[in-house]
Amino acid sequence: MSAQSWVDLAQDEDTGIETIRAHFRGHAYDPHWHDAYLVGFTEQGVQQFHCRKQLNSSLAGQVFLLEPGELHDGHAPEPEGFTYSMLYLDSQWLERELRSLFEQAPADCLPGFSTTLASEPTLLAAVAGAFGALHRQEIRMVRQASLDALLTRLTEHLHWRRRLNLDPRLPLVAQRARDFLHDQHSRDIGLDDLAAVCGVDRFRLSRAFKAAFGLAPHAYLVQLRLARARHLLARGEPPVQVAAVLGFADQSHLGRWFRRAYGMTPAHYQRRCSNLPDA
Repeated sequence: MSAQSWVDLAQDEDTGIETIRAHFRGHAYDPHWHDAYLVGFTEQGVQQFHCRKQLNSSLAGQVFLLEPGELHDGHAPEPEGFTYSMLYLDSQWLERELRSLFEQAPADCLPGFSTTLASEPTLLAAVAGAFGALHRQEIRMVRQASLDALLTRLTEHLHWRRRLNLDPRLPLVAQRARDFLHDQHSRDIGLDDLAAVCGVDRFRLSRAFKAAFGLAPHAYLVQLRLARARHLLARGEPPVQVAAVLGFADQSHLGRWFRRAYGMTPAHYQRRCSNLPDA
């Protein structure tokens, strides 16, 4: 992260929703994904990012919507950079809240966003209102009302997709490899080990995996560990212990990957979303 970039992050104690406001110039972050739904808006500048196999350019006033697991990066094509505000909506929280609104929602489906970018003033107002209420830590009733308003607006941009153990759009070998990585993400797994589980050679595995998920198996494994690291750090686990538990070589190894993906250090992230005192 450049000296002219900054990140301001907070966490709502009732819902666990993280709010982040950030400014970046030049390169913002490497390709990565989250296990939460990302809902935010660009305040200033042009925010470019690859998602759903295309380059998106979010302009000031546009809302961006990303589902859990959607690979994306970040870059500022203009010299003045870009500023954005965003909410990380926990997937279980969002599904539970939406089902209270959609009483007839099918039980075997998950909510998904129909588009990545939206230019809609009412949606923008709802996102900005919810972000402001949570980030400023308004009283509980104000926070809850702002989230209800956001959910109401989001319903117009949602669709329900079937909850499938196996996705017919993806090669079976890639899905088996992904499931194994999720189960064994803290182990030092070799490509040969992963290929043996899937019953193919490691070259075929790597090609199928990258075609399906946009990342090579080793890069996907790092993203799994980073997603888990966020949860452990938010709970107050020391970064050195988080690094050891998740299979990083050491704390500095975790720190390098964390900065590349999120634009901040593990210690910075932990101070802003836990009750630990500043070091």
